[in-house]
Amino acid sequence: MTTIHHRYATVRGQQLFYREAGPSDGPAVVLLHGFPTSSFMFRNLIPLLADRYHVIAPDHLGFGLSDAPSVDEFDYTFDALADLTAELLNQLDIAQFAMYVQDYGAPVGWRLALADPQSVTAIITQNGNGYDAGFAEDFWKPVRAYWAEQNRETEAALRQALTLDVTRWQYLHGVSDETLVSPDTWYHDFALLSRPGNDLVQLRLFADYANNLPMYPRLHAYLRESRVPLLAIWGRNDEIFLPEGALAFTDDAPDAEICLLNGGHFLLESHLDTAASTIRQFLGRTLA
Repeated sequence: MTTIHHRYATVRGQQLFYREAGPSDGPAVVLLHGFPTSSFMFRNLIPLLADRYHVIAPDHLGFGLSDAPSVDEFDYTFDALADLTAELLNQLDIAQFAMYVQDYGAPVGWRLALADPQSVTAIITQNGNGYDAGFAEDFWKPVRAYWAEQNRETEAALRQALTLDVTRWQYLHGVSDETLVSPDTWYHDFALLSRPGNDLVQLRLFADYANNLPMYPRLHAYLRESRVPLLAIWGRNDEIFLPEGALAFTDDAPDAEICLLNGGHFLLESHLDTAASTIRQFLGRTLA
């Protein structure tokens, strides 16, 4: 049975929670979660990787069991989340790592790679976007409206993303057999989203997401120049980040491996075995 440690580290005055498993001298694999979840999304994947790999799965500040200071106490940006993650890895003496990015984890991971290209040994992107082609128009329309003008009307539209119904939808859309997805997932996430003041944290990050798009050309150049091994494993029915976003990685990484599964945004809930097998094969080839 795999031993998973549940740890805390103080990083720049903030307490970050992370899950850690596997041999400390094994190749490091860093799992970076998306919205609206936390490292909880990796609870079933970690044991399937930890026999061989040193697995680290942190909760971003404002998510999961990490600190969630108010927006008056901390300036929530993706730059700031990436800086905290980089410092955590530095404290853990992890200088090189493969990274698995999903949703919000992608812009955090892209920043880590751009800041230190030599540190990233491989990339697994699971519905973690890096191209304009990946944006699903209907989902992102209210977000783009909020980018253009933050007012009572645009904020009200975005607040729908913080409700239990939409949290549940994020887990179930695109899944052919909804009984495979545990309700624990959306109730867990919603409880943490509902903490006092966390709504303002999420609104701040919704607004800052606009700053990820201008970074894409730098990401694409990095992929071309580094030739870092990349696996895009994607739910083809995702209505947040379209499968075109997965296919687009081959524009700049011609050797990228693309795996489209018949699922939605949170593949690990409905396709864990297939995803884990694909990821292990990829890591086995690239980190051998």
